[in-house]
Amino acid sequence: MTYLTPLFSGFIAAVIGIIPPGLLNMTAAKINLKEGKKNALWFVIGAVLVILFQVTVAVLFARVIDNRPDIVTLLREIGFVTFSFLTIYFLFIAKKPTGKKKSKIKKSSKKSRFFLGMLLSGLNFFPIPYYVVVSVTLSSYRLFVFENNIIFTFVLGSVLGSFAALYSYIAFFGKIEKKTDYLMRNMNTIIGSITGLVALVTLFNILNYYFG
Repeated sequence: MTYLTPLFSGFIAAVIGIIPPGLLNMTAAKINLKEGKKNALWFVIGAVLVILFQVTVAVLFARVIDNRPDIVTLLREIGFVTFSFLTIYFLFIAKKPTGKKKSKIKKSSKKSRFFLGMLLSGLNFFPIPYYVVVSVTLSSYRLFVFENNIIFTFVLGSVLGSFAALYSYIAFFGKIEKKTDYLMRNMNTIIGSITGLVALVTLFNILNYYFG
């Protein structure tokens, strides 16, 4: 296996995971608008450092469970319950976002923005289960192997993809702001629909494991 495959896979997985409007990319965009590109870049660097750690942990965990179908099934069952709860919450309980909020972001130092990026990224636990699923799936299609050099290359691709996706919000947010506002107003429905679909797919895999 060439190193290009895990590098490209990690890059694409990161872009897919980060490009939808969320806390990290929207904060990076707002800091850029209020404080300038330098502070926004320091925020992104802090966020990406934490993502590097999260992806590494996720892939190492995936290596442990790759040959344990019982653990994989247990994770699927936990995931089904989690995604079902999230679907109910976002579709029926959560308050509907009102769109753009013109909040003031005070001028801050590069150091504070760097640590803010680390903090917000650390509070986001989505990358760990996401990259566990991605790496195990790629492995099942023989596009990834759990060897140290391949893991390092995949993590590097994920870091580059994360930086590129976050930077795109800094560079192009002004052009996509109106579309982003529409997405934010309907984010609960979008997220609820996605988690509902994931829950159904997960349920199908669980039933297939026990009765297939």
